Amino acid sequence: MTRAEIVRLARCVMRRPRWQLVLAVVLSAWTLAWVLGQLAHTPLTPLGVLRWTGIPLDAASLWAQERRDVLVWLATLGGLSWAATTERGQLPALAGWFAVLIAGEAAGYEHAVQRAMLSMIVFLVVLAAVSLTGRRAFVVDRVAVMPKDVMRAGITAAVLTAVVPLIAPGLAVTRLVRPYVTKPPRQLRRVEAPLLRETG
Repeated sequence: MTRAEIVRLARCVMRRPRWQLVLAVVLSAWTLAWVLGQLAHTPLTPLGVLRWTGIPLDAASLWAQERRDVLVWLATLGGLSWAATTERGQLPALAGWFAVLIAGEAAGYEHAVQRAMLSMIVFLVVLAAVSLTGRRAFVVDRVAVMPKDVMRAGITAAVLTAVVPLIAPGLAVTRLVRPYVTKPPRQLRRVEAPLLRETG
């Protein structure tokens, strides 16, 4: 996958239904604050990021930590959701991050994120191994898992998932800079019409 394709995928993140974009911005801001909160002297938990709202979240945090063994599996499901992300179906990336946030509240940032990434990588490796058996298959005859398709779909899922925490700041910067940017005129596509024969 070329750099141009990766940039195109990153731009594709903004092309989604409005309700989904609003959800993506909220989740992006929450996730980014949680990630940056790990740099603090006392690392923040996902619910710790939301304490500024004034909502009493201590009980919910304690509830999550008491159910650590169960909720940590949400990180695995989150990683599998990340792997299911496509250009036209970007909702699994958001669902995956939300699952990782819940698992992170129970088990901590490092454990939740590493577990999610590991589950995504293991899933892609298994698919890549399966695809080796179908690399000479004729797709016309039956459904096949092809190595190139697995690699392309895996990279697409990884890029679309990785940019989720950057949606909110990216959108803010874009809105701020847009009035000051001059865009070049669009080139008109050349339309080739067949020549008509003169009759007479």
